[in-house]
Amino acid sequence: MITALILVFILGYLAIVFEHPLKLDKTVPALIMGAVCWAIIALGHLDVVGFDHQLGSQKDVLLHHIGKVAEILLFLIGAMTIVELIDLHKGFSVITNKIKTTNKTKLLWLVCVLAFFLSATLDNLASTIVLVSLLRKLIPDKTERLWFVSMGVIAANAGGAWSPIGDVTTTMLWIGEKVSTIGLITRLVLPSIVCILVPLFIASNLKIFKGNVTIPANLNIDARQKEQKLLSSNIMLFVGLAGLIFVPIFKTATHLPPYMGMMLSLGIVWLVSEFVHPEEEFNEETKHLYSAHHALSRIEMSSILFFLGILVAVAALESVAVMAHDGSHKIGLLMSLAEAMQNAIPNQNVVIIILGFLSAIIDNVPLVAASMGMYTFPMDDFLWHFIAYSAGTGGSMLIIGSAAGVAAMGMEKIDFIWYLKKISWLALVGFLAGAVVCIAMENMFG
Repeated sequence: MITALILVFILGYLAIVFEHPLKLDKTVPALIMGAVCWAIIALGHLDVVGFDHQLGSQKDVLLHHIGKVAEILLFLIGAMTIVELIDLHKGFSVITNKIKTTNKTKLLWLVCVLAFFLSATLDNLASTIVLVSLLRKLIPDKTERLWFVSMGVIAANAGGAWSPIGDVTTTMLWIGEKVSTIGLITRLVLPSIVCILVPLFIASNLKIFKGNVTIPANLNIDARQKEQKLLSSNIMLFVGLAGLIFVPIFKTATHLPPYMGMMLSLGIVWLVSEFVHPEEEFNEETKHLYSAHHALSRIEMSSILFFLGILVAVAALESVAVMAHDGSHKIGLLMSLAEAMQNAIPNQNVVIIILGFLSAIIDNVPLVAASMGMYTFPMDDFLWHFIAYSAGTGGSMLIIGSAAGVAAMGMEKIDFIWYLKKISWLALVGFLAGAVVCIAMENMFG
């Protein structure tokens, strides 16, 4: 039955990886895989290990995992709703309308710095969507724009790696109490900066980023840049970003789970949105266009359900009990896999760098979820920070390797092979440079 469990997971995973050729939303195989994996455990009467690594009942162990998954999903729903509320009130135009330059090199640096810090505050997916919308106004020529968007993806992934709310994987590690806010920031901010600075310096010297942006003769430069702000744009941007930044502070002060802070922030942002007037002639007929109900209808519930399915499936692999290599007791399947990898590749840093390469090919969410079930190191151990870095930035090496990349690919129709030829090497150099800094910092200060 364990073979059947592994087979179902592999088949489900392949369906997720090849969602585009199959023309099948990855949420479908994820949900089916999650349910079937636990059905196999139940029907096969397989032993399961609990959070204390002792054998427990299937229902209790499943309930524990569902609780941990729910923490992540509630957090994401809150964060996504706040971002959508800011967007509804055109809050991001406050930032984007400040950019006036047409010099390609200056614009490249501005875009990457904006993506880096915006990703750390929102998340890499939301910041990429904002970035693509901005670049469509600034760079009319699509051939040129693809280069800027692709560099923005690298910057967004690097920016998300050092923030507890910057990437789904760092959020998982943070909520799972594998990393702390201060620990994550202090250990990873420098490697993440190096991860984007190295490709940024190289790209600045490429021919494509020399000169000025190509502007069609019939397009007025001021008109292409300016997006009409609303009366509520400034206040919703300030309140929304303050709410997101407040979440780690709330967790540090109260020691409550992060989703509680996100609930509080969402409630406050929602409250403010009820009383601000976006337009001069604001009335009941137009109120629904700027409401939290509208924002909730715009969040990607399919992504939330995908995370549900994949995390429940990984929890099944983490929980199902197999005999330990010494034959003395039973341990979880993923724990057994970790022991096998440790025996095959004694250098743990190499294992985690390989994890970074794998995250470019397959989704980094299940990879990090699996690693959380494989290792039992204490909070803020170097391993967890290095996993956060590798999984967060390694995905930049392929356009399909991160949520930011997939979003950019969908919005701008970026060709997989074009990205592989033109951008992947830049992302690879940045990833390895940041990894070297990460390891060097641990050897010096760890």
